[in-house]
Amino acid sequence: MEEIYKIFLKAIMITGFVFIMMIVVEYINVQSKGVWQKHLTGNIFKPYFIAGLLGALPGCLGAFTVITLFSHKLISFGALVTTMIATSGDEAFVMFAMFPKQAMILTILLMVLGILAGYLTDKFYHPKRILDQISGHSLMLHEEEYCKHPQLNRFWKDSFHLSLPRISVALGIITLMVGVVTGLLAGNAEMWVKVTLLAAFAFALFIIVTVPDHFLIEHVWKHIVKVHMTRIFLWVYGILLIMHVVNLYIDIESWISHNLLVMLLIAVFVGFIPESGPHLIFVTLFAAGAIPFSILLASSISQDGHGMLPMLAESKKGFVAVKIINMIYALVIGGISLSLGL
Repeated sequence: MEEIYKIFLKAIMITGFVFIMMIVVEYINVQSKGVWQKHLTGNIFKPYFIAGLLGALPGCLGAFTVITLFSHKLISFGALVTTMIATSGDEAFVMFAMFPKQAMILTILLMVLGILAGYLTDKFYHPKRILDQISGHSLMLHEEEYCKHPQLNRFWKDSFHLSLPRISVALGIITLMVGVVTGLLAGNAEMWVKVTLLAAFAFALFIIVTVPDHFLIEHVWKHIVKVHMTRIFLWVYGILLIMHVVNLYIDIESWISHNLLVMLLIAVFVGFIPESGPHLIFVTLFAAGAIPFSILLASSISQDGHGMLPMLAESKKGFVAVKIINMIYALVIGGISLSLGL
């Protein structure tokens, strides 16, 4: 029971970190008014770099943006491939929580590989049927002023009319901060890690107590809390728990070490699933030292969280084409990396 409790606390810590990073990314996007989207459409000489940069953003924000731009014929099919290789969806938050240094290296590597893959895709593949399905109508950016700017001048007035979502989220963040300070959460982490966590939590708390109700309800409560948090916690806790139980009866590291090619194939084909979660299996295995970096890399290239889900509404053929292309790149790059002993 003690081990199960420790796993529970670890899952809480990871989910809490993912939660506050989602809030920060969402906040920055709204406050910047999507200005990076305008740079993408305005600079025709760097579409792959900007597409890769958007894909490298943790979460689904960048991927959804690029699909929107592609659906309006503002970027190429290859640039879409670039983004989907560069993105790791919600799993990026988890990787930064579990192994930040390797996660940063992986993110940069995925972005570079995505840029090269996108360029090669446009060079040798022009899906005319898919492009003919795309509407190309004008793009609308998020312009709601009532969703922008901290309402510091109204803080004391609004504090007497606090909503349940604002109170709940604020108390949740404060609880996480207390957990870090007391050592209940991240107790074995180095001091700089704890300070960074507390700084991030404090900034997220500042966001929660100052943003307008629209941002709080639509972006934090309805999107992050209701859509993402429960699913992420269950996936993380479930996988950690399963790994613990399996390791009690099976030497999984030994089996994987003798079946790396099989694991590579599994990682690539699991990436076809348009959903955040399955990739966490390989994230957890890598964090435990059970699989090499090459298999995590192949899985990351193949999967894109749920970033490609909007593509199903726009073009089912486009969805399948991007997935197959990325799986091919994943097999090739993953195979080369594995042969090099990475």
